[in-house]
Amino acid sequence: MNRIEERIREIRRGVGSSAKSTPLASLARQEKSRGERGEATSQSMFLPGFALGAFPNHLNRSSLIAPIARNKRKEHSKTRMVTRRDCILEYRGEQLDEADGDLIMALIAFAQPFPLGDPVLLNRKQLLRKIKRGVIGSSQYEWLYQSMKRLRQATLFLEALKPDGSTRYTVGMMESFNILKSLSYDSETYCYTLDPHWILMFGNREYSLIDWGKRLQIRRGLDMAKTLQRLIATSSDRVQRYALEGLKAQMAYGGRLRDFRDSLGRAVCELERLEIIARGCIQDSSRGKPQLVLWLPP
Repeated sequence: MNRIEERIREIRRGVGSSAKSTPLASLARQEKSRGERGEATSQSMFLPGFALGAFPNHLNRSSLIAPIARNKRKEHSKTRMVTRRDCILEYRGEQLDEADGDLIMALIAFAQPFPLGDPVLLNRKQLLRKIKRGVIGSSQYEWLYQSMKRLRQATLFLEALKPDGSTRYTVGMMESFNILKSLSYDSETYCYTLDPHWILMFGNREYSLIDWGKRLQIRRGLDMAKTLQRLIATSSDRVQRYALEGLKAQMAYGGRLRDFRDSLGRAVCELERLEIIARGCIQDSSRGKPQLVLWLPP
């Protein structure tokens, strides 16, 4: 038995969560060939001790991932997503939801022990146990399969801007930036590589760390609370204010503003229940515009 076959058997028995080898010999040969040509296949991973729940601030503040209704995914084609003024984000692919976002964060965490760009081998049950609650069954496996394909097909272009409007850095300008650079599937295991461009968005500590334990406790149907959890993690301010119109656009909410307010209120109550925030309410700004005000725990 060769080393690759042995590693696959280990993972199917539940030993380990990832590996440098790929179950497909052809993909392994491709990676080796890229290294011999001097291509960037093994940069250092982002930072030591990266935890599950790390994600770049520019993406947490955008509409790339949104609490959309089930089975209502918009197909984007070079769509300019909602972001702050210090970022331009264009996206091609299906709209991503919070479950997709959880999967991305898990894939980043599982890839931590290895150089960025190296193949990572994962057992699908181990992966689902990290991001899902309850019994793991056929519906969860099917969701994982569809979500992994969605992430592989997704293509982004991101430009980070300086205060004067000039470019700080770009990701995926002349060459595409994919959430997953490669993906293969073999019965119970997935083999993937992260796009090396990820390292740019995690530079200069421009990322957030969320409480993963509390995230898993957010109840079903309250994905808006997950979006808010990611958003408030991007700032250290103890009091945070967000204009309702801006939040509505970022969350890709197409309904009426009053319905959005109701949904937002339920999400705030969930964050209060889990003590992710101390308190939250909707009030008028100094300009008379409705805004969400959140007070974080001391």
